[in-house]
Amino acid sequence: MPAESDPFVAVYSEYLRPISAYLARRVDRDQVEDLAADVFAIAWRKRDSVTPGEELPWLYRIASFTVANHRRRLASRTSLLARLTTQDSAPSAEDIVVADAALADAWRQLSARDREILALGVVEGLGAQDVGIALGISANAASIRLHRARARLAAALAEKSDTA
Repeated sequence: MPAESDPFVAVYSEYLRPISAYLARRVDRDQVEDLAADVFAIAWRKRDSVTPGEELPWLYRIASFTVANHRRRLASRTSLLARLTTQDSAPSAEDIVVADAALADAWRQLSARDREILALGVVEGLGAQDVGIALGISANAASIRLHRARARLAAALAEKSDTA
Protein backbone atom coordinates (compact mmCIF):
# COMPACT_ATOMS: atom_id res chain seq x y z
CA MET A 1 0.00 0.00 0.00
CA PRO A 2 1.54 3.35 -1.00
CA ALA A 3 2.17 5.94 1.66
CA GLU A 4 -0.27 8.86 1.92
CA SER A 5 2.57 11.22 0.97
CA ASP A 6 3.08 9.38 -2.33
CA PRO A 7 2.53 11.89 -5.18
CA PHE A 8 0.61 9.26 -7.14
CA VAL A 9 -1.93 8.93 -4.31
CA ALA A 10 -2.49 12.68 -4.52
CA VAL A 11 -2.95 12.50 -8.30
CA TYR A 12 -5.36 9.59 -7.92
CA SER A 13 -7.38 11.36 -5.24
CA GLU A 14 -7.54 14.61 -7.17
CA TYR A 15 -8.32 13.25 -10.63
CA LEU A 16 -10.39 10.09 -10.10
CA ARG A 17 -13.64 12.05 -10.27
CA PRO A 18 -12.95 13.96 -13.54
CA ILE A 19 -11.55 10.83 -15.22
CA SER A 20 -14.59 8.82 -14.09
CA ALA A 21 -16.89 11.55 -15.43
CA TYR A 22 -15.00 11.52 -18.75
CA LEU A 23 -15.42 7.75 -18.93
CA ALA A 24 -19.10 7.91 -17.92
CA ARG A 25 -19.83 10.12 -20.91
CA ARG A 26 -18.29 7.53 -23.23
CA VAL A 27 -19.11 4.05 -21.89
CA ASP A 28 -21.82 2.18 -19.99
CA ARG A 29 -22.00 3.16 -16.34
CA ASP A 30 -21.22 -0.35 -15.16
CA GLN A 31 -17.86 -0.17 -16.98
CA VAL A 32 -16.67 3.14 -15.52
CA GLU A 33 -15.07 1.77 -12.35
CA ASP A 34 -13.19 -0.95 -14.19
CA LEU A 35 -11.97 1.40 -16.90
CA ALA A 36 -10.96 4.03 -14.34
CA ALA A 37 -8.97 1.33 -12.56
CA ASP A 38 -7.33 0.45 -15.88
CA VAL A 39 -6.50 4.11 -16.53
CA PHE A 40 -4.84 4.52 -13.15
CA ALA A 41 -3.05 1.16 -13.44
CA ILE A 42 -1.50 2.33 -16.71
CA ALA A 43 -0.76 5.71 -15.14
CA TRP A 44 0.95 3.98 -12.21
CA ARG A 45 3.20 2.01 -14.56
CA LYS A 46 4.03 5.12 -16.60
CA ARG A 47 4.04 7.65 -13.74
CA ASP A 48 7.66 8.64 -14.39
CA SER A 49 6.78 9.87 -17.90
CA VAL A 50 4.33 12.61 -16.85
CA THR A 51 5.44 16.19 -16.48
CA PRO A 52 4.38 17.65 -13.11
CA GLY A 53 1.35 19.88 -13.59
CA GLU A 54 0.18 17.99 -16.70
CA GLU A 55 -1.35 15.03 -14.92
CA LEU A 56 -5.00 15.61 -15.87
CA PRO A 57 -4.54 15.93 -19.64
CA TRP A 58 -2.10 13.00 -19.49
CA LEU A 59 -4.79 10.95 -17.75
CA TYR A 60 -7.37 12.05 -20.35
CA ARG A 61 -5.05 10.76 -23.05
CA ILE A 62 -4.69 7.41 -21.28
CA ALA A 63 -8.48 7.34 -20.78
CA SER A 64 -9.12 8.00 -24.48
CA PHE A 65 -6.88 5.06 -25.44
CA THR A 66 -8.56 2.91 -22.79
CA VAL A 67 -12.03 3.78 -24.14
CA ALA A 68 -10.90 3.05 -27.70
CA ASN A 69 -9.53 -0.34 -26.64
CA HIS A 70 -12.71 -1.07 -24.68
CA ARG A 71 -14.87 -0.23 -27.69
CA ARG A 72 -12.77 -2.46 -29.94
CA ARG A 73 -13.18 -5.34 -27.48
CA LEU A 74 -16.94 -4.77 -27.34
CA ALA A 75 -17.26 -4.56 -31.11
CA SER A 76 -15.43 -7.83 -31.57
CA ARG A 77 -17.86 -9.73 -29.31
CA THR A 78 -21.08 -7.85 -29.88
CA SER A 79 -24.07 -10.01 -30.80
CA LEU A 80 -27.21 -8.90 -32.58
CA LEU A 81 -29.12 -8.89 -29.29
CA ALA A 82 -26.57 -6.60 -27.68
CA ARG A 83 -26.88 -4.18 -30.59
CA LEU A 84 -30.62 -3.94 -30.07
CA THR A 85 -30.45 -3.09 -26.35
CA THR A 86 -30.41 0.52 -25.24
CA GLN A 87 -27.33 2.02 -23.68
CA ASP A 88 -27.47 2.90 -19.97
CA SER A 89 -24.82 5.58 -19.82
CA ALA A 90 -24.48 9.26 -19.31
CA PRO A 91 -24.72 11.29 -22.47
CA SER A 92 -21.64 11.51 -24.62
CA ALA A 93 -20.47 14.83 -25.98
CA GLU A 94 -22.49 14.02 -29.08
CA ASP A 95 -25.63 13.37 -27.02
CA ILE A 96 -25.24 16.68 -25.21
CA VAL A 97 -25.54 18.63 -28.45
CA VAL A 98 -28.45 16.54 -29.76
CA ALA A 99 -30.84 18.55 -27.58
CA ASP A 100 -30.75 21.27 -30.22
CA ALA A 101 -31.58 19.80 -33.64
CA ALA A 102 -29.61 22.39 -35.61
CA LEU A 103 -26.61 21.97 -33.35
CA ALA A 104 -26.94 18.20 -33.59
CA ASP A 105 -26.96 18.33 -37.39
CA ALA A 106 -23.97 20.66 -37.41
CA TRP A 107 -22.15 18.41 -34.89
CA ARG A 108 -22.71 15.36 -37.12
CA GLN A 109 -21.21 17.21 -40.09
CA LEU A 110 -17.92 17.64 -38.23
CA SER A 111 -15.14 15.14 -38.58
CA ALA A 112 -14.38 12.81 -35.66
CA ARG A 113 -11.19 14.79 -35.13
CA ASP A 114 -13.12 18.07 -34.81
CA ARG A 115 -15.69 16.49 -32.49
CA GLU A 116 -12.97 15.11 -30.20
CA ILE A 117 -11.08 18.39 -29.94
CA LEU A 118 -14.31 20.29 -29.27
CA ALA A 119 -15.33 17.69 -26.68
CA LEU A 120 -12.03 18.12 -24.84
CA GLY A 121 -11.83 21.90 -25.24
CA VAL A 122 -15.47 22.79 -24.66
CA VAL A 123 -17.24 19.92 -22.91
CA GLU A 124 -14.30 18.88 -20.70
CA GLY A 125 -13.20 22.51 -20.34
CA LEU A 126 -9.51 21.94 -21.04
CA GLY A 127 -7.30 24.75 -22.26
CA ALA A 128 -5.24 24.49 -25.44
CA GLN A 129 -2.14 23.37 -23.52
CA ASP A 130 -4.02 20.51 -21.87
CA VAL A 131 -5.89 19.57 -25.06
CA GLY A 132 -2.51 19.38 -26.77
CA ILE A 133 -1.18 17.03 -24.11
CA ALA A 134 -4.31 14.89 -24.26
CA LEU A 135 -4.04 14.56 -28.05
CA GLY A 136 -0.27 14.33 -28.23
CA ILE A 137 0.15 17.57 -30.18
CA SER A 138 1.65 20.94 -29.35
CA ALA A 139 -0.39 23.58 -27.53
CA ASN A 140 -0.17 25.77 -30.63
CA ALA A 141 -1.50 22.99 -32.86
CA ALA A 142 -4.29 22.31 -30.36
CA SER A 143 -5.21 25.99 -30.30
CA ILE A 144 -5.30 26.14 -34.10
CA ARG A 145 -7.33 22.92 -34.40
CA LEU A 146 -9.74 24.08 -31.71
CA HIS A 147 -10.19 27.44 -33.45
CA ARG A 148 -10.76 25.76 -36.82
CA ALA A 149 -13.18 23.21 -35.35
CA ARG A 150 -15.19 26.00 -33.72
CA ALA A 151 -15.22 27.88 -37.03
CA ARG A 152 -16.43 24.78 -38.91
CA LEU A 153 -19.15 24.23 -36.31
CA ALA A 154 -20.21 27.88 -36.57
CA ALA A 155 -20.26 27.66 -40.37
CA ALA A 156 -22.37 24.49 -40.26
CA LEU A 157 -24.76 26.19 -37.83
CA ALA A 158 -24.97 29.29 -40.04
CA GLU A 159 -25.71 27.07 -43.03
CA LYS A 160 -28.52 25.38 -41.09
CA SER A 161 -30.04 28.72 -40.06
CA ASP A 162 -29.81 30.06 -43.64
CA THR A 163 -31.71 27.07 -44.98
CA ALA A 164 -34.31 27.18 -42.20
